[in-house]
Amino acid sequence: MKLVFASQNAHKAAEIQTVIPSEISICTLTELGITEDIPETAATLEGNALMKMEYLIARLNLPCFADDTGLEIDALHGEPGVYSARYAGEQRNSVDNMQLVLEKLTGEPNRKARFRTVIALWWEGNSHLFEGIVEGTITNAPVGNQGFGYDPIFQPAGSTKTFAEMTMEEKNQWSHRARAVQQLVEFLTKQLNVNVE
Repeated sequence: MKLVFASQNAHKAAEIQTVIPSEISICTLTELGITEDIPETAATLEGNALMKMEYLIARLNLPCFADDTGLEIDALHGEPGVYSARYAGEQRNSVDNMQLVLEKLTGEPNRKARFRTVIALWWEGNSHLFEGIVEGTITNAPVGNQGFGYDPIFQPAGSTKTFAEMTMEEKNQWSHRARAVQQLVEFLTKQLNVNVE
């Protein structure tokens, strides 16, 4: 069966497809020919995920899910948070976003941060929320060329690598998105087993 993902981000879709039950095929907006930006104007990650999910329900009325992720930095009072994708402006440029974070943290000894992902799923007429969090620190400069977004400047607690130095398999062992997706997977697996029986 197809599960529509409210994203045009092929990297995210690929990450999720590696851990989702084989009976389910993730379908992105690009594959469906939907190119317009879905509104993300809520004040919280949960609100944005639900907003994107509801947009798809109205448009497609198919099983779907949406996510929103924020980088929350203690010394910046939780910024960039819900504005992570467009922290340095509406151009949504990852390099610009990272540069702004590093500039704001110049000389700051407290580099503690966390990534938080919230997933909103529409399944059989009901919405469900799942959350994944990973604690870590912001590096002094970008390191690595894998991944996307803030991956080159985020080092998860307990690792000597940034997300951008990890393979997709390694990242899935640590990442906030993988943790939220794992909850999604557990829910869907249970639903599919029930449906099969």
